[in-house]
Amino acid sequence: MQQFRAAIFDLDGTLIDSMGVWEKVDEKFLAERGIALEPEYTAAVGAMSFREAAEYTIRRFGFSDTPDELIREWTGMVAYEYAHNIALKPHAGEYLAFLRRNGVRLGVATALPEELYAPVLKNNGVFGYFEAFASVSEVRRGKGFPDVYLLAARRLNVPPEQCAAFEDVLPGIRGVKAAGMAAVGVSDAHSAPDESRIRALADRCITDFSELMEPGSRLFPHPPAQDEDDGQHGARDRREGQHRRQKDAEVPERQPKGME
Repeated sequence: MQQFRAAIFDLDGTLIDSMGVWEKVDEKFLAERGIALEPEYTAAVGAMSFREAAEYTIRRFGFSDTPDELIREWTGMVAYEYAHNIALKPHAGEYLAFLRRNGVRLGVATALPEELYAPVLKNNGVFGYFEAFASVSEVRRGKGFPDVYLLAARRLNVPPEQCAAFEDVLPGIRGVKAAGMAAVGVSDAHSAPDESRIRALADRCITDFSELMEPGSRLFPHPPAQDEDDGQHGARDRREGQHRRQKDAEVPERQPKGME
């Protein structure tokens, strides 16, 4: 398998163990309105951006809320959990450190807004590992399309074909492949119904990040060496990444899982 210069990670269900939180949010949110949570609702919003999920929810149930009101309500329901309680998946932190040691640039492509993804990554001590962040709220289409992955690659300044992206849901894997990147499926209980289709489409599937650090692992078998001047230019790269992020925000439109 070819070398890769960048690794792009989904968060909910992939890098962080948060899917149970969103299932509880969906259940509580609908129960407060006298509606029972149905599996097809969770499946439907799973491939949508946050705004798309809000608009769909309003149409499906005839709510009088605006999309912005639902987004604020959902974010408020999970903010404390993301800031204090949600943990990384087993060996995810070690794998991120492994990639960094080997000069692989790291990015995030998530359905989460910054007010959720920043606290959870900081609380787990890995926020500083990442050089670029892209949210589905910044692009036109959701995780079933390449938009958010291409935005992350552009902010990393790495061609898509030199990136690998990690996802736990079938629409995400499809989006990664459409972006021209290698797709790594990460097992999550909430994606079990699609496991066979994920395995058929992804370039590699794992149940634990430790598998990718084993001798002879098929992904990143020979990671590119770290540039000699990386330390000197790291701060400059981060500043340039922030500048690109601000500029790229002009690109159109969240997505938690349960919205991701």
